[in-house]
Amino acid sequence: ELENQLTTKSRTLDELKQSLASNGSAEQTPEAQSLRIAELCEMKDSIVNQVAQLKASMQSVLEQWRAYDEIYAEVSLMTTRYLYCIDQCKPSGEEASLEALKKQVKTLQ
Repeated sequence: ELENQLTTKSRTLDELKQSLASNGSAEQTPEAQSLRIAELCEMKDSIVNQVAQLKASMQSVLEQWRAYDEIYAEVSLMTTRYLYCIDQCKPSGEEASLEALKKQVKTLQ
């Protein structure tokens, strides 16, 4: 959106340059107008550079969030698996006899 707005402002600035070049203004000397237009062009170029830097920075942040989401999903899945395994490994209400442990090993396998 910022890039579109900058493109529109650049066109407006170009139209202003052409208009002042052809018509001139009684309020300001041509030199003063040229200086002001040059200042506006420099400001526009600075903003264009800042937007480009912001875009690159935001792209980097977006990539980092994607990596975070992938890792978070993986960790969440592993945690769920471990919780399930821990739940399955709990001895039942029976006494921890050799037979009960063998039965539990078979269940886990």
